[in-house]
Amino acid sequence: MKQVAVIGKEQADVTIAGTPRATGDWVVVKVHAAPMCTEYKAFAAGTSHPLWGHEAAGEVVEVAQPGRVKLGDRVVVMPMNACGCCALCLDGDYIHCQDGHDFAALHGSADGLGTMAQYLLKQDWMLVPIPEGLSYDHAAMACCGLGPTFGAMQLMDVDRHDTLLITGLGPVGLGGVVNGVYRGARVIGVDSIDYRVEKALELGASAVVNPLEEDALQQILDLTSVGRGVDKAIDCSGVVAAHRLCIDAARRKGQVAFVGECSDDTPLKISSDMIRKGLRLIGSWHFNMADTPRMMQMIGEIGDQLDKLITHRFAIDDIQSAWETQLSGQCGKVILQPWEGSDV
Repeated sequence: MKQVAVIGKEQADVTIAGTPRATGDWVVVKVHAAPMCTEYKAFAAGTSHPLWGHEAAGEVVEVAQPGRVKLGDRVVVMPMNACGCCALCLDGDYIHCQDGHDFAALHGSADGLGTMAQYLLKQDWMLVPIPEGLSYDHAAMACCGLGPTFGAMQLMDVDRHDTLLITGLGPVGLGGVVNGVYRGARVIGVDSIDYRVEKALELGASAVVNPLEEDALQQILDLTSVGRGVDKAIDCSGVVAAHRLCIDAARRKGQVAFVGECSDDTPLKISSDMIRKGLRLIGSWHFNMADTPRMMQMIGEIGDQLDKLITHRFAIDDIQSAWETQLSGQCGKVILQPWEGSDV
């Protein structure tokens, strides 16, 4: 099968790997849509590793035993490899599992681990059925396109009474705009890239503030009821300054969720931020599996929005162009199509 590889700094290639085989409750999925996420950062740095891609939708083509799926089922592939047995997995929060499988040790190689390939191997309980009438592309947005901010909004109970701030309008943040608008919230975005600003407004954001402007915080406060701050905020940028902007822009007793990964420390003032202001700070990686029916129902109702969110599609042989497009910042969600134009 074909799979993606990085061969140098900003250099990508497609290699041929062994096709994985079903075993136990691990089934083979033929990948029809592989949304692209943060792997472009490794492409930019020239860092090679065995996992390329963690989002996918496709068709079950091989099973080893009767289980939760059967041949021909259309499914969304949830990210990560979790144990399925611990308290977190059983509670639907598998994304936080600390006992995940060593894929290569279990299967003899890393072939089938990543989603930027023609086939992958996944436990059947981590495959979500795609409802009738949904395309693979749209269904695949249940991963990082919509998933992280959907989970955050579930935890914060975002609804039509809320003014919602979203910092960082890359693909995840734009997915947050889609989620917030669907729930009826008034969405304020924060980003400095013109393409993203325009896309957020197209998706229904009521305003977008440039964080590079000195009075960015005041602009946000001026957009809220009597200037007291937003009800809820979600950072999708992973930037320390954006973390502080969310905290400072939230009203008293407001809520802030952090979605964007960050390796640096964000200053937090326990007294003024937490005690006096009464903020509730939340970390959100993905959504709870119990919320899957609501997620899939929403996807079925917002097709036009997803057509705007998904801005580019590339055949797997065009992986170089796909990653270059992501690096440009001039895109929404990008989808890799492992079988487009392929005879392998």
